[in-house]
Amino acid sequence: MSFSETDITAIWLTLRLASTVTLLLLLLGTPIAWWLARTKSWWKGPVGAVVALPLVLPPTVLGFYLLIAMGPNGPIGQLTQTLGLGTLPFTFWGLVVASIFYSMPFVVQPIQNAIEALGARPLEVAATLGAGPWDRFFSVVVPMAKPGFISATVLGFAHTVGEFGVVLMIGGNIPGETQVLSVQLYDHVEALEYAQSHALAGSLVIFSFLVLLGLYWSQRKQGSAGLKYQ
Repeated sequence: MSFSETDITAIWLTLRLASTVTLLLLLLGTPIAWWLARTKSWWKGPVGAVVALPLVLPPTVLGFYLLIAMGPNGPIGQLTQTLGLGTLPFTFWGLVVASIFYSMPFVVQPIQNAIEALGARPLEVAATLGAGPWDRFFSVVVPMAKPGFISATVLGFAHTVGEFGVVLMIGGNIPGETQVLSVQLYDHVEALEYAQSHALAGSLVIFSFLVLLGLYWSQRKQGSAGLKYQ
């Protein structure tokens, strides 16, 4: 099994994309998960459905509408142009924005499950002892919901590594800029380069298996509802 120079470039770009998206999703997804886990608002259903939409929506459909939204006449495109950032399609940061939408349920739902399993009692006890909101979150919620955060990190990273339809729609196929691992694999198959296709596809299979194996072992060890994302 050997990789060409373009394969290695695509692998590093994919790892950079997955790391950036996972970090941003933890920052953005945690307050959303907290709100979904704690609220009794009527909006919980619609917001939860929007977050889970990428689980059932074909990636090309999501990619198409994100392409329109990030284009020169779309709301995201007009915002980025107003901020002097230009338009995002066919750039690395366009891939980041699209991947955040596409991988959001894989981060939000494990954290939401962990917070729901935690219940209100530990927070009430901490509040009784004088802990403020931020202190309760970092001293009580984060340690007790740690398995959910671990699960969200692993699933968010792995799902971003394997995505294809959305990144092809938003990023195209620009070597060194938007040509990620799955798109590079598609190029090899189209060119009938099966040996190189096997090298990339086999690596993804091994990576996915190890991720799931580690996750299941962690589930058994932690025994927490926060990790039960199946």
